[in-house]
Amino acid sequence: MAKNVYSVAQVNRYIKNMFTQDFMLARIYVKGEVSNCKYHTSGHIYFSLKDESGAIACVMFAGDRVKGLHFRMQEGQKVIVLGAVSVYERDGRYQLYAKEIVPDGEGDLYLRYERLKKELEEMGMFAPEFKQPIPLYSRKIGVVTAPTGAAVRDIMNITRRRNPFVQLILYPALVQGENAADSIVQGIRTLDEYGVDVMIVGRGGGSIEDLWAFNEEKVARAIFECRTPVISAVGHETDTTIADLVSDRRAPTPSAAAELAVVEYRQLMSGLELYRNQLADRVEQKILQCRQKAEFLRLRLQQASPEYQLREKKQHAADLEDRLRRTMEQKLIERKHTAALYAERLDGMSPLKKLQQGYSYIEDETGRALTGISQTAPGKMLKIHLADGVVAAKTTAVYASGSGRKESDGREDGR
Repeated sequence: MAKNVYSVAQVNRYIKNMFTQDFMLARIYVKGEVSNCKYHTSGHIYFSLKDESGAIACVMFAGDRVKGLHFRMQEGQKVIVLGAVSVYERDGRYQLYAKEIVPDGEGDLYLRYERLKKELEEMGMFAPEFKQPIPLYSRKIGVVTAPTGAAVRDIMNITRRRNPFVQLILYPALVQGENAADSIVQGIRTLDEYGVDVMIVGRGGGSIEDLWAFNEEKVARAIFECRTPVISAVGHETDTTIADLVSDRRAPTPSAAAELAVVEYRQLMSGLELYRNQLADRVEQKILQCRQKAEFLRLRLQQASPEYQLREKKQHAADLEDRLRRTMEQKLIERKHTAALYAERLDGMSPLKKLQQGYSYIEDETGRALTGISQTAPGKMLKIHLADGVVAAKTTAVYASGSGRKESDGREDGR
């Protein structure tokens, strides 16, 4: 028994890796007749491609159908499938995983489309840095499309509804047939020279043959070289042309292109009203600030004038005079009050006041006021001053205060 034994899953995985690493099988075009075509509820499509010599199982996942399939496949229909060949590991069978499918009659055009797309992409014509911004407020809009048909009617209706003041300038171009590409190029260059604000280039939906003029290199270069921003609106949302890739903005439909190019009038007026109110508020605020500054400068100028300075000095002198007068009056009142208090106190200390209260004072014969008993003696004459007059008296005896002892009565013992 051999040493290296592999499981079925390992073998299938190994074979799948071999398929994955094969450059040719990673991106391959396969032509054949559709057989056993089934549209699953999940959105996937399961079918086979066959010819007179063999068949290959195919699957197209729902996520690839949006961009890769623009028609409904029928049994027996001949198609060209772009995809990758790989192994479905669970069943151990290989199959073609489809990315894009076109009818066999359109196969040559599709291959030309892919080659031109790759060439222009390598030249950088799809690069974001070359995209011009679409003006927000366009007044003149150029339109390159057929003069009749749904596309021009949709653009006119949307424009009229959104902003009736926008001017549409139509270049009636051929959008299908042998001379369509030259007509579209001439329309783009004419409107670019005319000086419109933005340009819509497009047409309604159709087959790849109908839309082929918008896949021509001359149209792509005219759009790329245009100084005016270009909005492409070719076919339906699922159609993608070279013109869509090189234009400044791609719209899924002509109606959507008109909505991109034309700002809604009511929205514009609402924005203008908002700006008007903001501007009025700022102007009013600025006027108020200027008035306040003018008043401040007027006061500064007024205060700097000699007349104002003299008036201020006079007022200051008058204030000082008034303060001095009030201070002096207050001081005078205080002094009067103090003098009255002192007078009252002096009056209370006056000898005459004491005499009126029943007190008296005594003088000796020489007029000296007596302050003690030692200053007199019995027989001495005294003057007793009372409130209403003087009493002449003679000392008959002298007594010490509180003792009751006679000091002298003026007579000798035995007399």
